[in-house]
Order: sequence, then structure tokens, then C-alpha cells
Amino acid sequence: MRPTGALTMTDDPCTPDLSRRGVLRSALATTAAISAPLLDVTSGAAHAAANQGGADATGPASVRGALHTARGGTRIGALSDQSAVRTFTVGDTRLTYVVDGAMELDPAGFLPAVPAEYWQAHPEALTGSGRIAASAGGVLVERGRRRLLIDVGLGGNVLSPSLGISRGGALLHTLGALRVSPESIDTVAFTHLHTDHTGLGFLRDRNQELHKAFPRADYLVAGAEWEPFWQGEIKVGAPSWDGFMVPMSRVLQRFDDGDEVWPGVTALITPGHSPGHTTYVVSASGGRRILVLGDAFHTPAQMTHPEWPSGPDVDIEGVLHARTTLLKELLAPRTYAFAFHFGDTVFGRVVRDDAGNVQWQPAPARELLPAPVLLS
Repeated sequence: MRPTGALTMTDDPCTPDLSRRGVLRSALATTAAISAPLLDVTSGAAHAAANQGGADATGPASVRGALHTARGGTRIGALSDQSAVRTFTVGDTRLTYVVDGAMELDPAGFLPAVPAEYWQAHPEALTGSGRIAASAGGVLVERGRRRLLIDVGLGGNVLSPSLGISRGGALLHTLGALRVSPESIDTVAFTHLHTDHTGLGFLRDRNQELHKAFPRADYLVAGAEWEPFWQGEIKVGAPSWDGFMVPMSRVLQRFDDGDEVWPGVTALITPGHSPGHTTYVVSASGGRRILVLGDAFHTPAQMTHPEWPSGPDVDIEGVLHARTTLLKELLAPRTYAFAFHFGDTVFGRVVRDDAGNVQWQPAPARELLPAPVLLS
């Protein structure tokens, strides 16, 4: 890397006051898996306590105990469910969705370009309440002794009621259940600066001073993303000025398109949803790749219909160009993807069906913990 110096949300930079019972209510029934070796393209599992990365158990004891005793499996979840904490291995690299919170997006409010007839024809894409399941969190990338976290979830932020409902704040508890300490993460990279991706960037100490939630990590963001937000040009989805932007300004390292931000991870800047929205291309052994998509797509339907923008997109023409670029990359051999908001089908690949239409094909991924936050 070469470092250089109408979505409405409310935000709270502090860890939200969510009860253990409420935030991690489903952890008692967890189906966490026993560690598995890194295979060609298969699912991974949580590291043991003696993990080479030196992580310790920091989460609630009930969750750590559940992780020890329960057994899970490799399966494909449902698009209409909040995502479980799942892990997926590509070559020598393991990715784990560290779920922080749950969102249910209103189809008309968040995706006004999608015809109502589509949802009527695809009820499997909606929750029982008629909304779109969209979890929030960070994706943990592990190779050898190093750990990269891409995005940090919703935290105490909430969606505007016109866009849906939300509840977050479980990220650090989820990491603790996986025996990953915040100190063991060496890099935090942001796909973009919206509040459902930046929520747990900074925490207040007992003196109400803000500090990095991951104290030893470098904090990285594309220069093309940072500048418009820092200059106050972007209001859509912007994080708290005092709770995120100001402390971030003191620690950030910027990168450009094509820079290697972490060993084997390259930035592909795909503007449109936000000015410097970034897709991360994670290279693994054997010529394999997995693209961490950020919010270039909010639902698999937008892969089949890239002309359907999302309500918070700031540049619709840019979104279409970004999606065209990404779909070309995603259709390449040995290429997989991670999508933050695709219900419980966050790992997968893009394929063409018999008619030549582009489709999202979910991949089996090992469940380590059930969804840590539920909305009902």
C-alpha cells in the first residue's frame, strides 16, 4: 500500500447498551463447528484457544461456552434470514462473517427501483414481515498469523424508519465468542463510510475519550472515499462527525485504486454507491480469489438486474458502471464473493443460468454461531 496522509441514520459512537440476553439471545442454541483444516474451496471454522494469532476469549462466557460445546455444519442458509456467523475458506485464506447486527430493509423505501411485481414473484427473498433481511458486520480475513477486518458493522446506529428496522452492537461479543481479541487484528479496512459499516470503529473509555476499537490496527480507507465525506459534501449515510470522522482523521491511512492494502488483498475502487466505495480482491493460493463486495449490491436481484439501483446510491450511473465491472470480475474462473447484506447467503459466486442470465449462486459455508441479533 502507498499510504497518504436520502439515507438518514442516527448514531452513537459508544457501544450500545444492549443486554447480553437481547444481543446474543440465539447464541445459547449455537451450532458452532469444530475447527477444520484449510482446504481447496470449502468452509473453515473458529480457531482454538491456542490459536497462533494469540487471541484470547473476550466475549460473554455463555457464548464462549456455547462455541465449545455445540456442533454445526456446512450448509446454505436462506436469503430471507439474518446471517449466521459463517466461515468460508478459499485456498490458504479463511474469511469469517463477524455479524454485528440485523437489519430488515423496506423494499419500497430502500429499493424503490425494484418493481413490486418482482417481490410478488419472489417471496423467498423477503422475511415474514415482507422486508429484506440484511445483516451488518465485518468480514475477518485470516492468513497465517495475520488478521484483517473489513468493515465494523452497525454498532449503535439505526436505520431511518422509512428505510427499515435495525439493531446492532454485537461485533465485539461475536469476536470474543470466536476467541479473536481486538488486539490481534492488525488492519481494519473500510469498503465505504456509511454508518452500517463504520459503527464500531471507535469506543469511549471511562473518561469519555474516543479510542480505536482495534487498538493495534491500521485504519485504512480510499482517499476518493475520505475526501468528500471529510469536506462535508456527502450527507447520505454519513457517520457521526465527532464519533467517527474526527477520530478517524487522526489515524487513517489512505490508499488508491489498485493498491495492495494487506498481503494479497488489493483495492478495486468501485464508486457509485458512495464516492470511493471499495471492493477488496482477496487473492488466495492456486489462483483463487474472493471479492468482498461492500454495498455495490444490496440483494442478489441486482446482479441479475444491475440497472436497479438502491435508494442510498449517490451516483446511479456510477453504480451501473461499477456493477458491470464487478460482474465481469465475478464471472471469471476461480472467483468467489462475499456480500454483506445477502441474508444468510453471504458467500457464493456468480454464474449464468441456462438462459444466459446472471445469477447469485450461494456457497455452503460452515456455521459457527447463529445470528447473534434478531429483530423479533
